[in-house]
Amino acid sequence: MKLQQLRYFCEVARQGLSISEAAAALHTSQPGVSKQLRLLEEEFGVALFTRNRNRVIELTAAGAELLIVAQRMLDDGEALQRMARDFRSDKSGSLTVVTTHTQARYALPAVIKQFSARYPAVRLNVRQGTPSQIWQAVADGEADLAIASEARSTPPGLVMLRCYELPRIVLTPPGHPLLRRKMLTLEALAAYPIITYDEEFIGHSKLQRAFEARGLAPNLVLNAIDTDVIKAYVEQGIGIAIVAKLAFDAKRDRALRALDAGRLFESNTVYLGFRRNNYLRRYAFEFIEMLVPHLNRKTVQAAIAAAGAAPAA
Repeated sequence: MKLQQLRYFCEVARQGLSISEAAAALHTSQPGVSKQLRLLEEEFGVALFTRNRNRVIELTAAGAELLIVAQRMLDDGEALQRMARDFRSDKSGSLTVVTTHTQARYALPAVIKQFSARYPAVRLNVRQGTPSQIWQAVADGEADLAIASEARSTPPGLVMLRCYELPRIVLTPPGHPLLRRKMLTLEALAAYPIITYDEEFIGHSKLQRAFEARGLAPNLVLNAIDTDVIKAYVEQGIGIAIVAKLAFDAKRDRALRALDAGRLFESNTVYLGFRRNNYLRRYAFEFIEMLVPHLNRKTVQAAIAAAGAAPAA
């Protein structure tokens, strides 16, 4: 049984049992993948796939069990390679971080500047997406670290650590009637068109629940994933916005006014996550601590150890 065969097997499963797509992802030929799968089944002694003629339909019970162990073996093999690179040189390499627009735009710039100054030889990649895309990218090994709110459905095999809370504010244009109110209420907000984050972001559902608990139906005229887009529409007078407090800078956002809405809406929790079996290099731990000082290396390693002791999901 060869690691290459296990890699082909796991990639076929990851590509929805499409051998052609797996071959393309592996930069090899479809017949080559099929041959290796047949050899793996012969060595394993049982069928790993249910087939209809030459088409793979589903994993057998044995195939599903093998997939769990095979993926773990591949993860461990990759971790060993990362560990070897760390011992050879802990000052160079790459780090891929996937996060939301709000975090990339407002939380990360200072951290990236500090990290790049300390590790100029490390290639830092920052990608953006929705929470579900972010967590899936880390689970698939396409990114090292995720920084996002919890998705409605989070893939198994991840270590997720609480970073910080994001309280809410309401943005309005200057001179808006809400600015003259002594106390901000949900009833007052519901009287105006509201712009907020796209439904994919978990914070949106929390906003909805707050209004529904008071029997209110807010007029949500626009959803967006980009806070800067939301601000632009508020500036145009299309509506008021409910966004993360992190995203407002009084010096930069001179065409807007902010009202504290922390009393009205539940804060959104931001998590940092990574694959449980992924070996984090030394500079990755430092990046985490630069972003969230309470998540030092000792704390993160303790969380990894605790996750490793727990039964696999």
